[in-house]
Amino acid sequence: MSEANVAPTLVEEGHIQADETPYDDFEDEANDVASVGGSSYTSITSSILRGEIGEGGRTYAVYGKEVAEYGLPMDEAELDRIDMCHAKYYALLEKKRFLAPIGSNPQKILDLGCGTGIWCIDVADEYPSAEVIGVDIAPTQPDWVPPNCRFELDDIERPWMWKENSFDFIFCRDLLLACRDFPKLIDQCYTHVKPGGYIEFQAVTACIGSDDNTLPLDGSFQKFADNLNNSANIFGTPIDDPLRWKGWFEKRGFEDVTVKVVKLPCNTWPKDPRMKVLGAWEMENLLSNLEGMTMRVFQKALGWTADEVSVFLVGVRNEIRDRSIHAYWPYYIVHGRKPLSG
Repeated sequence: MSEANVAPTLVEEGHIQADETPYDDFEDEANDVASVGGSSYTSITSSILRGEIGEGGRTYAVYGKEVAEYGLPMDEAELDRIDMCHAKYYALLEKKRFLAPIGSNPQKILDLGCGTGIWCIDVADEYPSAEVIGVDIAPTQPDWVPPNCRFELDDIERPWMWKENSFDFIFCRDLLLACRDFPKLIDQCYTHVKPGGYIEFQAVTACIGSDDNTLPLDGSFQKFADNLNNSANIFGTPIDDPLRWKGWFEKRGFEDVTVKVVKLPCNTWPKDPRMKVLGAWEMENLLSNLEGMTMRVFQKALGWTADEVSVFLVGVRNEIRDRSIHAYWPYYIVHGRKPLSG
């Protein structure tokens, strides 16, 4: 079996009990739980951001020295979704923003691919001792931030300009369909984190699972996951990379590398109230973002037309809403410590 096809290993997460109560109005439930308001975003100029491209009614960023293309949109709808996902992950990790044991007095924290900046703002409030820096390719951060928080516009896959050995903690989340070379990114993290400092990567993979075999293997949802994996590989941004993070961390020299994988329900099928709310958030995330996740990469990588993508997604939406399908995504959290002698 090739490294790319290694099945995800789920740890520290038992079987989720399903809720057998009939319920039809799936989308309304998700909307009630997951509604997130918009906000105002700042405008920053830099040579890093090469421009914007409108495709299918969505806006995409074009960036970097090689004029790379980002797989997901970067417009107001996407920014609202990012903020919703921030709340979802906070609940998924039981009111934790990260799991690395960084202590109570960090001095400098870096968030790679900070998006709207919401994680940076929360962490800056929680750790007033720290200077918190968020970096992203797009100018999508708010104007009003804590005094110990700031944002920079840059491409994190290019050489970093920060001082080596300068960060206590480097964090990144959901860089799938964005990062083309995680080993290189991990190398830059190792160079710039202080000896004894931590890095942590988090992401959902598209290796969809079901403990009770209620996910039809020939159904639209499974085909969606398979096509997303295949197209992401062709696009140059493999979304099963989290399965290899631990090995890459250790190969670069990080110690005490820890992996936690938790299950994120795809709709409101769980009986447990917390997991049901998480499923409502994820269902809303999927239903509101199917075109965003697929339209560009399916057309560019698989050669589909926009109409073919749209027709395919009809069946995917139906299965996402179907509470008899007890599907979940594996959510990976991997952190490691740079040796004191590093």
